[in-house]
Amino acid sequence: MLAELGYSRAEIGWVFTAFALIYGIGKFVSGMICDRTNARYFMTIGLIGCAVCSLCIGLANSLPVFVFFYALNGAFQSTGWPPVTRLMTQWYPPSELGTKWGIVNASHQIGSIVILLLGAHLSIHFGWRSVFIVPAILVLLISVVLFERLRDSPQSLGLPSIEDKENLEPDDAHLAHEDVTFKEVIFEHILPNKALWFVCMANFFVYTIRMGFFYWAPTFLQEARGTDIVGAAWQNVAFEFMGSIGGIIAGWSSDKLFGGRRNCAAFYFTICLIIALFFFWKTPSTSLAMNTVFLFIIGFFVYGPQTLVGIAGAEFGSRRAAATGNGMTGMFGYFGGAVSGWGVGKIADKWGWDFAFLFFILCGAAGAFFFMLNWNKTSQRYKIKA
Repeated sequence: MLAELGYSRAEIGWVFTAFALIYGIGKFVSGMICDRTNARYFMTIGLIGCAVCSLCIGLANSLPVFVFFYALNGAFQSTGWPPVTRLMTQWYPPSELGTKWGIVNASHQIGSIVILLLGAHLSIHFGWRSVFIVPAILVLLISVVLFERLRDSPQSLGLPSIEDKENLEPDDAHLAHEDVTFKEVIFEHILPNKALWFVCMANFFVYTIRMGFFYWAPTFLQEARGTDIVGAAWQNVAFEFMGSIGGIIAGWSSDKLFGGRRNCAAFYFTICLIIALFFFWKTPSTSLAMNTVFLFIIGFFVYGPQTLVGIAGAEFGSRRAAATGNGMTGMFGYFGGAVSGWGVGKIADKWGWDFAFLFFILCGAAGAFFFMLNWNKTSQRYKIKA
């Protein structure tokens, strides 16, 4: 796109920024709506909307049109993860939630790996437009499967609720499921919740790094490390693959090693991420193997905190506002993604990639600080009935 349409990195960065801003706000709004709707319909409608927007992007020619449909695509994509959050808290008890969440969260990386490899192949043989058109067709087919198979809760299939199955009692049992108003969610579960706000701030900085690498790593590898487009795609696959492993291990460790202290586990992952970023920055190499190893390590440690933030947001928001709490952390995360879109592109244009890496390291330090503020915080949303 840069070569054919003649845009600068900062100009294309506006496309990423528009997506991230709308996606972030949409995630919070979707979370509030999803806590009181059926996930089956909510996700299917969103997926069809994503496919239509992707088709329009593939047929567009001007930057304003790209920005508009990328932003609209962000609005539809924001309907995807909040219902997953709600479904997870409906189907799994807190003692298993970290591990199961890490496994489900790997869907991010699986999708990223598919589009990195498929996108590189399509762009070389059929042009960059096919990278938007072909996935749109696949997504339309997947939406049919989703609508057919997805169910909202165990009770919708005649199964006992997770409370009955595990003999658990929700800490907000006095609230009727249907009677939680938007006002109660915001003023009782969200605004006074300091732990949730700290998680949101930590996620802002973690996502600046995560989305910065997702948006710009292929460009950086081609410009600074001499990698071709296929090699850059494979190296980003390494980043995403190890991200899926990192997310699963982070979730498991928060259950089994840290006793549900998600932020404590996230702090250690973030410190390791800072170290990995520094060594990747200071070890300039055109070796495919060396760069791949570094991206393996960075992917592992950046997706660990990203996974744990999602769990913490859902838990701190309470079961009745799980999707809203997670949506709020997601909103702050994609505000960070908005910074990494235009912001990192601008930094790279004006001062070079060295300053971009320094920026990432400072973001990592800020994220670790906010995780530390929640060091011993847990949110055991269910208690064993007496």
